[in-house]
Amino acid sequence: MAMLIFLLALELADRVIMKRDLEIAREIQRWLVPDTPPRVPGLDLAFSSKPANTVGGDYYDAFPLDPEQPPGKENPLMLVVADVAGKSVPAALLMATFHASLRSVASAAASLTEIVTRMNRYACAYSLEGRRFTTAFFAEYDPTSRMLSYVRAGHNEPFLLRPSGQFARLDAGDLPLGIDPNAAYRSTEITLAAGDRLLIYSDGLVEAVNGREEEFGEQRVIDLLKSAHR
Repeated sequence: MAMLIFLLALELADRVIMKRDLEIAREIQRWLVPDTPPRVPGLDLAFSSKPANTVGGDYYDAFPLDPEQPPGKENPLMLVVADVAGKSVPAALLMATFHASLRSVASAAASLTEIVTRMNRYACAYSLEGRRFTTAFFAEYDPTSRMLSYVRAGHNEPFLLRPSGQFARLDAGDLPLGIDPNAAYRSTEITLAAGDRLLIYSDGLVEAVNGREEEFGEQRVIDLLKSAHR
């Protein structure tokens, strides 16, 4: 009996330590994503994240390519939403490396497609032969022309709702990051108008389930987006 109690005490201590480590990992994740969106003339930005576990692999960011200058024609705003395959600590660690490499790559690359290409090569080096791939949506926004250039690397298709009620998906896309180091990525351009609503999300939004194990689904997201437009 004494040995059993001793083993249970060790198990409890391990669980307490693991919980504390997960909380620390969660705090580090919170430091890696912005608390408030940058101020961009003519653009309202908002973001929210709630992991299914204590930590996860979702990532988002918004920053001007030159952090010393305000966003403009020669300094587009970088928008990124990404999701590392898997959950918990391994996904969180890869997300942290994604953050670190993105900032350095974005500051040195000459174009959006070059940023994505270099991020893909980096992801391939740490994807465990594709088992830890990353889906991502990269975009550069020019507040002067309202032009949005984007690359969708296997990520969920963002939703765009025009003031007229016209609905569209940003569906042009290529392979997720971390699968093929020689993958070619192409950018697509759209012009955003005043009153447009663009929703960029990860699969956790549409795959969330209720008590009856029913997924939230894309249609509910679309309905909410349209109802907020009215």
